[in-house]
Amino acid sequence: MNKFNIKNKVIIITGGTGILGGSIAKSLANSGARIIILGRNQAIIDKKVTEITKNGGTATGFEANILDEVSLKATRDTILKQFPKIDALINVAGGNMPGATIGPDQTIFDLKMEDFKTVTDLNLNGTVIPSIVFGEVMSKQKEGVIINYSSMAVDRVITRVAGYSASKAAMENFTKWMAVEMATKFGDKIRVNAVAPGFFIGNQNRALLTNKDGSYTERGNTIINGTPMKRFGEAEELDGIVQFLCSDASRFITGVVIPVDGGFSAFSGV
Repeated sequence: MNKFNIKNKVIIITGGTGILGGSIAKSLANSGARIIILGRNQAIIDKKVTEITKNGGTATGFEANILDEVSLKATRDTILKQFPKIDALINVAGGNMPGATIGPDQTIFDLKMEDFKTVTDLNLNGTVIPSIVFGEVMSKQKEGVIINYSSMAVDRVITRVAGYSASKAAMENFTKWMAVEMATKFGDKIRVNAVAPGFFIGNQNRALLTNKDGSYTERGNTIINGTPMKRFGEAEELDGIVQFLCSDASRFITGVVIPVDGGFSAFSGV
């Protein structure tokens, strides 16, 4: 028996059209899972679904607002009409805003609270709401897996990203809380964990970490100097740990946050 097998598992991925979410969607589909992508733009969702199916995978997608519990429940009901169960939920959706970030020439007192609230809503509630909506299905099934995406901004104080750091820290605490809640009240076959990516270059942080000529910015160099592997991560380097957490190979693991960071969280700088 292959404990890492996820063939025919029904896996929902929020933010599945982004770089990290898209990578895991493709990877899990290639391993035989049936992927359901949730995103904000149906055209972009359809494009990602087409990419997956052209490569022999099985995928579908729905336009959904992860911050609207009522509409997300309607999406859930639609999914359950097409699929017999929900095996896993992967909460990748998240993000940041300029007003919730402290610029090099700013202080905490320049923080825009409206942007701070928006970032908190997306990163915290954007994980809590889907976890409750789809976790309810898992509680009735008495089995299921939830995987959240945390960040190195929780484990270490990363300058400038005040809103992102605070909201991901709260989300990480919720991950552990829900892991305990689900296991103690609904059985040992429901697991809730998180992965904490180190530094991966994506659309949101590309200009912050790299110059137009491809060289690293001052901030990019600072991160590389604090990463023992001396490089940024590749999106596909998160795929293996996520598949592990989706599979029976991790059936006694719940309530943990696993760093995938090239050693960043272990390095003291000396």
